[in-house]
Amino acid sequence: MVINIVSLIDIFAMLVFYLLVNALVVEVIPSPRSLTLPESVIKDQPRLSVTIVVTPDSILVDNQPVMSTAQALAADVKLLAPLKSALLLAPLMQVEGDAQNRLTRGEVNIVADKSIPYRLLKKVMATCTDTRFARISLAVVEKKGSSL
Repeated sequence: MVINIVSLIDIFAMLVFYLLVNALVVEVIPSPRSLTLPESVIKDQPRLSVTIVVTPDSILVDNQPVMSTAQALAADVKLLAPLKSALLLAPLMQVEGDAQNRLTRGEVNIVADKSIPYRLLKKVMATCTDTRFARISLAVVEKKGSSL
C-alpha cells in the first residue's frame, strides 16, 4: 500500500501559512504617508482611541480636518478652540475603580510629523487635557536595535 503524502504536505503548509498570517494581526494607527514620525523606545503598544493627526498642513481628528497647522501656530492662546470642539464629541466614561465617580474621555493618540514644533504639540496636548482625556499618547517609530 502506497500513500501519496505530497498533497497532504501542501495542505498543511497552506494551513500553517494561514495561521501565521492571521495570528500576527497588529493594530495600526492611521498615518498619512507624508508624515515622518520621530523615533523612540516603545514600552506600550497603542490602543484603539481617538486619533489626532498633525501634518505640516492641517490638524485632523479621526481623519476629519479640524484646522490648519498655520492657524494653530499663529494662535496666541493655550487651547485650540476648533480642536476642542471636535474632541468634545468623544463620549464621557467613568474611570474604572474610582469611588468618586469621575468621568473621562479615555485615551487619545497624537500622530505628528517630527518637523512639527513642540509649541504646537504643547497646545494640542493642553487642549486634550482640557477636554478631559485621561491618557495622551504620542505615536513614534521604534528605534532599531533598542531594547528595554
